[in-house]
Amino acid sequence: MTTFAEFAASADARERIAENVLLWTKMLCEALEQDYIETAIRRQKFFAANETGNTEIMTKVTEQRIAEIKDGDHYKYVIESGRKYHKIVMVTEDGARSVHAFVDKKTGEMYMAASWKAPAKNGVRFDLRIIEQREFVLENCDWAGGYLYKR
Repeated sequence: MTTFAEFAASADARERIAENVLLWTKMLCEALEQDYIETAIRRQKFFAANETGNTEIMTKVTEQRIAEIKDGDHYKYVIESGRKYHKIVMVTEDGARSVHAFVDKKTGEMYMAASWKAPAKNGVRFDLRIIEQREFVLENCDWAGGYLYKR
């Protein structure tokens, strides 16, 4: 039979895990934004290098766009918490929104999105409670979600 002290300790542990899952989900959103910024800047430099015409004007336009990206004109990733999942939502510059992934609020298990409202039923992609998986996700996530596909 479970004592009250054991139950309370168990409840505290579950609460701490849930708090950590939210923290890790926020860290993932920050990593996704950083990946988008780096990719967008690299893309601007690539197009500028391959552009023909007036390179002086192109350089100024490219530098201006890179400054805008660094100042916050880029995709944002936000968390919308529901009953069971933290939904990671990508918000574009013009306000369009799409679901990037779902994270189970209690377990930290991460899923691909099947729709706006539900995760894909084809299995857990990562478990953020496991340090190695969490580190892999934070180091290898990409703004478009390619890391969520099974290899």
